[in-house]
Amino acid sequence: MKKFFYIIMMAASLTVLQSCLGDTKWDEYKDWRNANDEWYAQQLASGQYTQVVASWDNSAQVLMRWHNDTMATRDNLKPLISSTVDVKYRGRLYDNTVFDSSYTRTTPADSIFRVRLNSGVIEGWMIALTHMHVGDSCSVIVPYQQGYGSSSTGTIDPYSVLLFDIKLVDIYGYKTN
Repeated sequence: MKKFFYIIMMAASLTVLQSCLGDTKWDEYKDWRNANDEWYAQQLASGQYTQVVASWDNSAQVLMRWHNDTMATRDNLKPLISSTVDVKYRGRLYDNTVFDSSYTRTTPADSIFRVRLNSGVIEGWMIALTHMHVGDSCSVIVPYQQGYGSSSTGTIDPYSVLLFDIKLVDIYGYKTN
């Protein structure tokens, strides 16, 4: 029994010690994180974007700029969080490095990326697309908290602000009566 107690105490001590040492990834990407944060703040202050907040979390937000006349699309359908959507998009880092694009895809149709919002995209996409109508075209700036956070994926480093050009083409499978 004493041995078990000592093992538990040792594990707890190691956990506390590790948390005191700090997040090495936070420090390692300090310059990148600061550059991304500064660029995001500049875009917010520019007045060119609208700050859009998630209906499910007031602290989750993205910046959006519509490129079309929203009066012309206002009566079109809007996806729900559970919708499957067809979009065309290009994803870039704050320094304009392209990391992904639907324009190289041929299925399910030319340049179309089909995805279910609540199971296949970052939170920033869910926020943006639930605020768009079919036919809308937007630039969307996703802060790292609504992107990949402190994780990296492919060519995207941790703490990356993401910029997407998105066109909502259709809500797949939606049928009207």
